Amino acid sequence: MITHIQGRLIEKNPTDVVIDCHGVGYFLNISLHTFSQLPSDENVKLFTQLLVREDSHTLYGFSSREEREVFNLLISVSGVGASTARTMLSSLAPELVRDAIVSEDIATIQSVKGIGSKTAQRVILDLKDKILKVYGASAISSTSSNTNRNEALSALETLGFVRKQAEKACDAVLKEQPQASVEEIIKQALKNL
Repeated sequence: MITHIQGRLIEKNPTDVVIDCHGVGYFLNISLHTFSQLPSDENVKLFTQLLVREDSHTLYGFSSREEREVFNLLISVSGVGASTARTMLSSLAPELVRDAIVSEDIATIQSVKGIGSKTAQRVILDLKDKILKVYGASAISSTSSNTNRNEALSALETLGFVRKQAEKACDAVLKEQPQASVEEIIKQALKNL
């Protein structure tokens, strides 16, 4: 299996990249999260997952090992294919996907285009124990900030802010202060909106 590819970035699109590795160009499908993490210089390293199907061999690229792990967990769920998993990782950061599953936040998972309530419930049911086993206490401790995030988002929406903008503002606050209270998240997010 190909675990990573390091080389020169030849082509960069929001959904795919081409990396030249010693004269061989590798086409990798990527999420928007990985696209936003790509460096501005042309030397890159992406962690990869090769999916072999009856009619194709498809290579997916990820900016971090954690994103690749979340992708592999998602595609292990019945009814969630590679394109749906990639869409999830394009809409939500890997940590947010993991936190939403652990805290059983169906609304966050369902906010991803193409995921209905049954699929969201199946993702939570199938993956919660696996994530807790892999990440242990670190996944549990981050759920309190996820609850605070959801409460802050709800408050900001009530104030009339668009959900996407409010999510970005709240995520920026939680990136700097992971254990921020609901009030702190709202105050800082209002400064960014």
